[in-house]
Amino acid sequence: MFPLSTGGRIKDLRKAAKLTQKQIADQLGMGSSNFGHIENDRVIPSSSDLDKIAEILDTTTDYLLGRSASRKKPYYALTEKDEKDIAKRLEDMMNDLNSDSALAFMGEPMDEDDRELLRISLENTIRMSKEMAKKKFTPKKYRE
Repeated sequence: MFPLSTGGRIKDLRKAAKLTQKQIADQLGMGSSNFGHIENDRVIPSSSDLDKIAEILDTTTDYLLGRSASRKKPYYALTEKDEKDIAKRLEDMMNDLNSDSALAFMGEPMDEDDRELLRISLENTIRMSKEMAKKKFTPKKYRE
């Protein structure tokens, strides 16, 4: 048996989820025939569409692309709630930093580019710490 293509994986997961092509196409903002072309491998989905499809089908883009045999997201994957928490924490931190006009690096005031680099670093740090906490504190019975 040949390994499934990206479209084949999408089709199998869609059917397992008992969703129609139209239901997914509507969520993607495209026609059902366009989505049918994706399932039949006549059209390669854009990376943003692939991300949305993976989210709708509760899987990973790695599985859809054939880079992983596991259909499930890792148990430590960030949830929508985690994403909202990260955004809120980051917003609070950046508001605190922006309110301090004396914020400086090595004695020099930080410009907007430096603040954006700091924001990106903080976001990555928060994401990594959330994933590490999930790996560390998730009971074994809930792990893959």
